[in-house]
Amino acid sequence: MNSVIRDLHRHLVSGKCTCREIVQEKISLLSDNEYHTSNLLLEKSALAMAGQVDEKIRTGQSIGLLEGIPFGIKDIILLQGSVASGSSGFLKNYTSPYTATAIQKLMDAGAIPVVKENCDSFGHGSTGENTVFGAVLNAHDKSRVAGGSSGGSAVNVAKGYTTFSIGADTGGTIPAGYNRIYGLKPTYGRVSRYGVMANGSSTDSVGPMASTLEDIRILINAMSGKDDHDRNTCSSVPVPDHIFESQMINEQVIVGYYKSFIENKDLDATIKSAFLKMIETLTVRGVRVIPLDFFDVDILASTYFVLAMAGTSSSLARLVGTVYGERSKNKNVWEGYMTTRSDNLTDETKRRITGGIQVLSRGYDEDVYPKAAIMRSRIIQAINSDFEKVDVVLSPATFGLPPVVGHNQDNPLWTYLSEAFTAGFNLGGNPTLTAPLFTPTGIQITGNKNREDLILAFAHYLEEAV
Repeated sequence: MNSVIRDLHRHLVSGKCTCREIVQEKISLLSDNEYHTSNLLLEKSALAMAGQVDEKIRTGQSIGLLEGIPFGIKDIILLQGSVASGSSGFLKNYTSPYTATAIQKLMDAGAIPVVKENCDSFGHGSTGENTVFGAVLNAHDKSRVAGGSSGGSAVNVAKGYTTFSIGADTGGTIPAGYNRIYGLKPTYGRVSRYGVMANGSSTDSVGPMASTLEDIRILINAMSGKDDHDRNTCSSVPVPDHIFESQMINEQVIVGYYKSFIENKDLDATIKSAFLKMIETLTVRGVRVIPLDFFDVDILASTYFVLAMAGTSSSLARLVGTVYGERSKNKNVWEGYMTTRSDNLTDETKRRITGGIQVLSRGYDEDVYPKAAIMRSRIIQAINSDFEKVDVVLSPATFGLPPVVGHNQDNPLWTYLSEAFTAGFNLGGNPTLTAPLFTPTGIQITGNKNREDLILAFAHYLEEAV
């Protein structure tokens, strides 16, 4: 299997290059790039860590597979001693007092963080434009958006500015599709959320972005595991390397796809045609494919955003300038709170806080929010029922091609609906891999809970089928 991580490891061990040279190259690429991917370069600490790796190699000590490998961190994920802005002006001077568990696991394995990456502010967005650091530009066309919210992370991987990046996923890995890389949203609870700025706590997931399947496998194994700081975490079985060694047996895997997704009037014709051609290819190869009934995308989007906005208003209630972030002075406390939030939060973040306050306010909290919670239960039941019939579900990663920068800035409804294909699986807590295969923006491969092994193996099968 192709693996950028393994290639760099071999180069380091063989002496073909030094770790400092690798890290310095990445820092140079990140500092000079025109895609607005970087919020903060970690040059000093990264080079110091690289020097330690070089010294180990020089003295004949063995190094681990991830040791000395440079990577990027989405800027809503904490790294002790570095600024964690969340791509918001509110936290532009906030220094993290600790490191997120997922990042600490990678650093314990020797991986070297080199950059905090641009994203939609607090993870609020699906285009990468809702940020005070400038809209992240698509890796393949700078006139178009990178996707969100982990846009900077996806572009850095696609351009080779980082070996891999760690993002946080609440509504789906759209940036991976837009930038034609792999992005894994693991089973909810497989990777700790401790140290991640909360967006929708019951749907937030931390996952890797990389350019190869083997790298995704290596990274999810390194990041997974129970964490005492996050009571939603659970123990998990590592994904073995042999899943890529033998060809997938067609008759053993039953594939499903949602008719409501493919028949949606807003699905781009090119993506629809390419997706149906993929289904035809699988059928010809002997794979059993079953069309499935599922909820309309507007129901999925409405359910997700009612719950997500409620979570946002609750999570960000602490941002009033007294403990965290910037503070605007005024003649009294309440006006100070209002001015502080008005001056330092982006329009999209304000929109989501306001929406959350609305659905949690008296009257609505007994009507709208409970209905969304009930609908979520029905969605989960439907997904669980479908996985009694099929092994994997395939779906488009996006409705359409990446939009032009600025095109949908004044149309928040489009932003919300654009995540409908991905958000349903987040509501269910299922693992989903976005893969750069078949359609112009890739496909999603979704499995039952804790079946990361199956969706990665099936992605490998699809790679061979392309």
